Amino acid sequence: MIIFEKKLNPLKSILSLLFSLFSLFLAITSFAQEAEKQIIIEYSGFLSSKEKTHDGGIVFLRDKKKQIHIVHDGIDMYCDKAILYKDQNFIEAFNNVKMNQGDSIHMNSKYIEYNGKTQLAVAKGKVILREPQSVLTTDTLYFDKLKQQAFYKCGGKVERDTSGVITSTIGKYLVEQSKYQFINKVKLVNPNYTLKTKQLDFYSENGHAYLFGPSTIEGDSNTIYCERGFYDTNKDLGYFVKNSKINYENRVVEGDSLFFDRPRNFASATNNIKVTDTINKSIIRGHYAEVFKDKDSVFITKRAIAITVQENDSLYIHSDTLMVTGPADHRITKAFYNVKIFKSDLSGKSDSVHIDQNSGLTKMINLGRLQSSDAFKRKKKPILWNLGNQMTGDTIHFISEKETKFLDSLIVFNNAFLISKDTLGDGFNQIKGQKLIGLLEENELKNVHIIKNAEVIYYFRNSDNLLEGINKSKSGKIEIEILDNTIEDIKLINDIDGVIYPENEFPKNAKKFKGFSWREDEQPQSVSDLFKDDPPLNLPKIKGLDKPNPFGIIDYEVLDRINKKVNLRTDTKISNQQPTNGKVKPLKKRNIKSNVLKAKNQ
Repeated sequence: MIIFEKKLNPLKSILSLLFSLFSLFLAITSFAQEAEKQIIIEYSGFLSSKEKTHDGGIVFLRDKKKQIHIVHDGIDMYCDKAILYKDQNFIEAFNNVKMNQGDSIHMNSKYIEYNGKTQLAVAKGKVILREPQSVLTTDTLYFDKLKQQAFYKCGGKVERDTSGVITSTIGKYLVEQSKYQFINKVKLVNPNYTLKTKQLDFYSENGHAYLFGPSTIEGDSNTIYCERGFYDTNKDLGYFVKNSKINYENRVVEGDSLFFDRPRNFASATNNIKVTDTINKSIIRGHYAEVFKDKDSVFITKRAIAITVQENDSLYIHSDTLMVTGPADHRITKAFYNVKIFKSDLSGKSDSVHIDQNSGLTKMINLGRLQSSDAFKRKKKPILWNLGNQMTGDTIHFISEKETKFLDSLIVFNNAFLISKDTLGDGFNQIKGQKLIGLLEENELKNVHIIKNAEVIYYFRNSDNLLEGINKSKSGKIEIEILDNTIEDIKLINDIDGVIYPENEFPKNAKKFKGFSWREDEQPQSVSDLFKDDPPLNLPKIKGLDKPNPFGIIDYEVLDRINKKVNLRTDTKISNQQPTNGKVKPLKKRNIKSNVLKAKNQ
């Protein structure tokens, strides 16, 4: 086997190693210099030789012309007195302290301590931080220059002209995002409303506010509640999700998501909506709603249903679209298209319904839409069921008592037709005429008057329920008395023409009047039946709001560094370092110019 060996030049290897080490040294030196720029006293009136500190700090005092000027890596600081700990690259500033960072940060306080190594600052005593859009005031403010964050933990206030005043126990300001974060007893006071929340993220440039946790926005005529929401404080617009609701004095709007426009007094809601009329004890549900407060108007669709709450039984009205208008003492409810009504002793269907809650009048109407088939027209023709009685006509009105909500009377206009099954047989009792007037007691039909062109087919039974005959008659007017849902008595008035047939002699082709239609299969038997013919419901997906910062509102890393006092003297007492009455006495012996001080610190 032959082995080839490459010989290396020892001198060349040593030089290469030295060059690499030198390059590494330069890189480390450069990094260290960049990381630890020294605090520089740009200007000072006097250097005090009388005042000494226990750990070697140099004391500087201002003169009559201007304050001490301190600079460090983009930070300019001004004060009346300063103590510089050069070995630690640390400074304390006293009296009328100003700290500026370009155009983004302008801070005033009584006292500031600043560490040039960690670039952490603590300002104390009437701290005021100004940024382009707002002003923050607090007693103690922590500022991390590296992270460009400032925060307080013992109460603070932020003022912004267009948004109002925000107060909280804890707050943070993120310089680069122009963003505030507030938690614990957060309150925003605006001339038009007061906002209270658990946590608020606020962007000062555009006035956008994000709410987290139980939150209320209370105005002159409305109160909003949510557990997560967004509010544009400039435009007075809001978007709220998670248990959100708006209280409009006598009307409460709830939904999976709510949009609110304060200038227009308008709100819209999406998915699982509930609108409660607290005065009239009525509820509207659906999956999309619009509320115009100034017009006293509510529009709701997508499985819309109106519920009139009664003591033992409620009235349900379902339609494609519901609209409620008018002040609290005179509400008007309009239901459009495919209207269905359900109550334990009353149900109905029609094309449209109009309800006047003040008078108690309900109108069931067929709008007679064009280009409709006969079958479609028949289905849209108003129909009402009451304890086994079926009533149809071109229009049906019924009136409820205002206090009890019981039905008092009803009127069927044009082509009135009342049908009920014979109690035992397979025949049908029928009453027909131009107009029908019914009187009720506790929602039960008691008396019926048929006016003009009245006709009747009635299966007459004795006290033993044996069929004695079938009465088929015509008259100008018919009056009927009903007892226990059974015809008790029939009176034929004017132009009477009729025959009572034995059952076996009654003509088969005469058992039903022209226009007879028994629609028992259409009758809603429960609240769920109101929706059984509806098309499938496809609800939009509600876009929520992002969760708050998982690390919370406080930068615990910074607090930890401060509490451990890593080259940052948080135990310094302001009262012991401030000159008497805030005045600095100049020293005559040593007047050191700024260029001398600058040279000493370099």
